[in-house]
Amino acid sequence: MKLFSKKYGDKGQDLIVIHGLFGMSDNWNTLGKKFSKYCRVHLIDLRNHGRSPHSDEFSYEVMCGDVLEYMEDNNIINPIILGHSLGGKVAMKFAFLYPDKIEKMIVADMAPRRYDTDFHQDLLSTLYKLHLEDFEKREEIDRVLSETYEDKGMRLFLLKNLYRKENKEFAWRFNIDVLLEKVSNIQEADFVKGVCKIPTHFIRGGNSNYITSEDELIVNKHFSDFSICTIDGVGHWLHTENPERFYDEVMGFCLI
Repeated sequence: MKLFSKKYGDKGQDLIVIHGLFGMSDNWNTLGKKFSKYCRVHLIDLRNHGRSPHSDEFSYEVMCGDVLEYMEDNNIINPIILGHSLGGKVAMKFAFLYPDKIEKMIVADMAPRRYDTDFHQDLLSTLYKLHLEDFEKREEIDRVLSETYEDKGMRLFLLKNLYRKENKEFAWRFNIDVLLEKVSNIQEADFVKGVCKIPTHFIRGGNSNYITSEDELIVNKHFSDFSICTIDGVGHWLHTENPERFYDEVMGFCLI
């Protein structure tokens, strides 16, 4: 599949940035432009997200295949891959599948283990039940979602996925039908077998529970060359809550 991407910079090593579930390249514009001072930055949209094509297939295998195809189409050799959340798992899966095609990896607030997707399933069900054709303004949709989800930051993140079709009705950029059906495909981490020798930097949020002390044992078992840092005072959305520190961690690792 040909993925949509935004590219910044024309010097340095290629840096491929992979967003999380419900995310897209737009979420990384500001940091992407900053990264481009030292790297050729590729902000990609995963399949069924953003402006990339929709597909009935949604699994780590096909998403990694898409990344490989993107690299081949853009003549990218041995890039650094940065993935957040779902993107972090895609990056790790890619590293285990194609260890000779990646130089370094940065995993933002995600461990190589199983994560329950019940919350995401419920969220998708809520979004699916919205009749977008009945709304004229984003604020109206936000008001309805606020009755179930108090976190305004999360709601604004989701609402960034709204766009207007030619008939002016709202629609979601992500493929809500396929995600609703197959989001459980991203629960597992069955690909974590053996030892990954690729230099890997894990960045976790101090207020997040996505990388626990128990997860460090899993990382230690399956990664031979890794580091873990914690950004205090931030949660799972560490790159938006403290972008300056996140930038320093990423660039500090990329430029070693």
